[in-house]
Order: sequence, then structure tokens, then C-alpha cells
Amino acid sequence: MKEFFSKLLNGMSIGIVVSLIPNALLGEILKLFIPFFPPLQHVLDITAFIMSLLPVLIGVMVGISFKLSSIQTASIGIAAMVGSGVVQKTAEGLFTLNGIGVVVNTGITAALAVLFVQFVGDRLKAYSILLLPTLSILIPGMAGYLLLPFMKSTTGLIGVAIATITNLQPVLMGMIIAVAFCLIILSPVSTVGVATVISLSGVGSGAANLGIVAAGIGLAIASYKANSLGTALAHVLGSPKIQMGNFFMKPKIVIPMIITAAVLGGLAGFLNIQGTPYSAGFGLSGLVGPMNFMRLADGGWSSKNIAIMISTFLIIPFLLNVFFLYLFSKKLKIIKSEDYKLNFD
Repeated sequence: MKEFFSKLLNGMSIGIVVSLIPNALLGEILKLFIPFFPPLQHVLDITAFIMSLLPVLIGVMVGISFKLSSIQTASIGIAAMVGSGVVQKTAEGLFTLNGIGVVVNTGITAALAVLFVQFVGDRLKAYSILLLPTLSILIPGMAGYLLLPFMKSTTGLIGVAIATITNLQPVLMGMIIAVAFCLIILSPVSTVGVATVISLSGVGSGAANLGIVAAGIGLAIASYKANSLGTALAHVLGSPKIQMGNFFMKPKIVIPMIITAAVLGGLAGFLNIQGTPYSAGFGLSGLVGPMNFMRLADGGWSSKNIAIMISTFLIIPFLLNVFFLYLFSKKLKIIKSEDYKLNFD
């Protein structure tokens, strides 16, 4: 069972990062240049479309993680798309793509699809290419589709809980929200989805953003020795979710990041660092968080705000993570570099 979930989470992590990285890296940058060169809008639209392919990519990567055949892997991709909720039909009969879907339900559907294709095995023989994709839609795909309303409600409950926390005083609220999002970014739950559902804005969004920054920078530093430089940077430029599998197997690996997130969240409340529901879920990816802070801060691009941005989004999270990683690895010997090893083969 442990091996099953490890493969499932590893496949989900890769699918999430691959689909979200293009928009995260280019989104805010393109928005700056589109007014001067409108054709760049097409590139921005394409990266947004790629984000909506996340369910298919999750299904395919999960299939590859389980070393399934091409037909089985494609069937899991189809089933995951059905159960994700990303495709919706309008009153006019048109099909639209709705964001990235419900990531938790996508993962559940992909897991059901893996169990289904493993159960079927070679029973269909030469008819696999004809029947397996269809059966994957009808059985695990529709099972995921039926679960979708309940998973949406669960995500909504998480949002309500976080919204309640925002009624507390800013510093304590910032600390709690930052820690919550530091953990959510390492789960199958979409931080962007949660923030959007509850319309998390203002200081709450800024704290959530810094919680993700704490996770991204901390995991990049911690995983550098166990992985390549490019993989380490993917935690910051892409998403910390690529450590989701390791986190679920060894939750202790994020203790330094949680403490860092709490400190940064308190600073968000103290310094009035704000954001939007969209920026709350991205951290440093594509500079979405810092850019939105500068856009919303009183005084705009003043020297004071630039100093706050550089300190809270880069310098402080780097220094805190280095200190706490040293404390928990060298002194307390609770964690080690190998705990952060990622295998994308």
C-alpha cells in the first residue's frame, strides 16, 4: 500500500509541475509586455490552456510511474480528465475548460483507474485497444465523476476554515495561514483552488503566498545535495508539490519550512503584505507573489516597498531555512539530504 501511494503521489507531482510551470514562469512577465506587443496574448492564452490539461498529464504520469503499457497509461489519462471536473458544458451546449479542476478528485480517479487496469490486465487480449479506454471512462472515470461534488464540498470546507482564521488579528492570522498553505502546497489540494474558493485576498493572501515561498525556498536548499540544480530550482520556479510523495512518506522533512512559514506569516500581518486569490497560490513562481505585492502596496514601487519585497520573499526565507535546516539536520539529526531525493526516471 505504501508503494502504491508513493507511485501515485510521485506521478501526480510531476504532472502538476509540468502543467503549471509554463504559466507560472511566463504569466506575469507576459502581462508586462502585452500592452506593448499584443501578439504575446496568444502565448499567455496557450499557457493557460496547458494548465487545464493538468488532469490528463496527472493520469499519464501516474501510468508511467506504475510502468503500465501505453494503452493503459492513456486510459488512465482519459479517466482522470473525466473525474477532474475541468470540462464543463454550458447552457449553449459548448464545452469549456474550468481552470485545473479538483486536483484531489483527479488523484482519486487516477488511483481508481490504476486499480482497474491492473485488475483487467491481459484479459481483453487483442481487444484492449478497443475496450480499455471506453471501460476506463465508464467505470473509474464515472466513479470519479460521481465523487466530484463531494470532493468540491470538502475543498470548500477547507476554505471556510481558512476564511474563519482570517478574522483573527493580522499577525497570528498570518502565521496560521502561512503554515496552512505551506502544508497545502505539499498536498494534492490546489492552493490556487483553495484561495479562489474563499476569495482569499489582502493580508491573508500575502501570508499564504509567503507560506509557499517558505516551502519552495526551503525544499530547494534541502534537496540540492540529493538532486540536480535544475530539480532544486523547480521547487521555487515551479512548485514545491514535486516533494509531495516524500512529504507524505516522511512529514518530518518540512519542519524547518513550517517554522520559517510561521515567521514569514507573522511578518505579512505586521508589514501589511497583500495579494490576490490568484497570487496566494503561487509563491515565487513567475514572480506572481512579489509582483502582486508591489502592485497593491501603498506607494507602489517605492524604495521601502522594494526593500520589503526583497527581504520577505528572498532574504529572510533563505536565511531562516538555512538556519533551521542546519539545526534539524546537523544538530538534532532529525532529517537528512536523502529524505528529499526525487526520482523522475
